[in-house]
Amino acid sequence: MRDSAPDDVFGDWIGDLAAVAEEFRGGDPFPLVVIDGFVHDDLAKQLVDEFPPLDAMPKSHDYVFADKRELSDLQRFGTAGAALEQALLSPRFAAALSTLTGATIFVDPDFYGGGFHQSGDGGYLDMHVDFNIHPEHKTWFRMLNVLLYLNPNWQEEYGGHLLVKPSPDATPRAISPQFNRGVIMTTTESTYHGFRRMKLPPGVTRRSIAAYGYRLVAEGESAVRTTGWAPENAGLGKRVLARGYNRVVTLKNRYLGSGTTKNRR
Repeated sequence: MRDSAPDDVFGDWIGDLAAVAEEFRGGDPFPLVVIDGFVHDDLAKQLVDEFPPLDAMPKSHDYVFADKRELSDLQRFGTAGAALEQALLSPRFAAALSTLTGATIFVDPDFYGGGFHQSGDGGYLDMHVDFNIHPEHKTWFRMLNVLLYLNPNWQEEYGGHLLVKPSPDATPRAISPQFNRGVIMTTTESTYHGFRRMKLPPGVTRRSIAAYGYRLVAEGESAVRTTGWAPENAGLGKRVLARGYNRVVTLKNRYLGSGTTKNRR
């Protein structure tokens, strides 16, 4: 097992941030960068070995807009997850994200909505833009999604590509969720992303780990935006629900609380 110092977790890209930042800022169709060899291969293999079983992970709270599982506790299933968590929360990684964006970025230490993500046969995540203000910290403004894919021998016919586009009607760019591929992408009101329903053979799942980068803002500085859904080829009921989702969530949070997919220790 490697030491969890960032230099021993992340691939060579962490030492060439000028090139990574240039690629990020010129990303298509919005600022993003795709990094193969995101972590060292031996750590990536250990993460695959330690990845929680699908039935050990709670279902996403995205309900009708997704079929996937989430578990935020990276340390629960082994030392590789603990090493990755420590590296993602390190000052070195925060500095790397800050270099990409030009803002002072930190990673949510509770991995709210992040951590282990997994979908089986039929899994999907409708196109959407992310919430901007952390549900539990009103001065945390979400800036980045950091995704690490852990799918050895992923076949193109499986689907499951990360689709990214700047508007609901645009043609998406497709990024295959290959083993040890990282994606760092900006998140705004026009960074639509998701993946289409998959057809997977028995025993194959789509696995990833997600972390989210924030910057500090004054409370009330930005209007709060919940997740905005733009499902493709949806029926009338789903389209109506997507249009009214912000109001539904706002009312639910006001009277029932925000809920959580943290599932922490």
